[in-house]
Amino acid sequence: MLKIDEIRELIKLIDESSINEFTYESEGSKVELKKQSNAVQTIQQAPAVPVQAPVAEAAVQAKQAPVQEAPVKEEAAQDNGNLHKITSPMVGTFYASSTPEADPYVTVGSKVAESSVVCIVEAMKLFNEIEAEVKGEIVEVLAENGQLVEYGQPLFLVKAE
Repeated sequence: MLKIDEIRELIKLIDESSINEFTYESEGSKVELKKQSNAVQTIQQAPAVPVQAPVAEAAVQAKQAPVQEAPVKEEAAQDNGNLHKITSPMVGTFYASSTPEADPYVTVGSKVAESSVVCIVEAMKLFNEIEAEVKGEIVEVLAENGQLVEYGQPLFLVKAE
């Protein structure tokens, strides 16, 4: 089965190329990418596995579409020269903390370093820690806990130091 990074790279390559359709099958898994009006559709099917708990989704569909950014607060907009957007590296579900009971990794006003974990994006039952990639202060949280996020969607605004 392809790894998340490999799928992301495939999406990027297909999006930047003239290829309109791509299919990859291996060991019972299938990944199918199709361009549709400047969007890339990803479908991945996992091999059939006996499940004793409620049945999980076998196929994940995600469309890479133009991202609509949330409006930036006035305070942040005035000083946007050194604002950095932390974006989602994949399609998935945004989680602000490691468990529902835990405090969020970061909130407005939190100081972050390049390697600070700011959230988790769950994709295909894999929980991916997202790092800040820049040193600074969180100015705005642009996603809500449990929200479906798209590839490239801004999640946080950071005032870079």
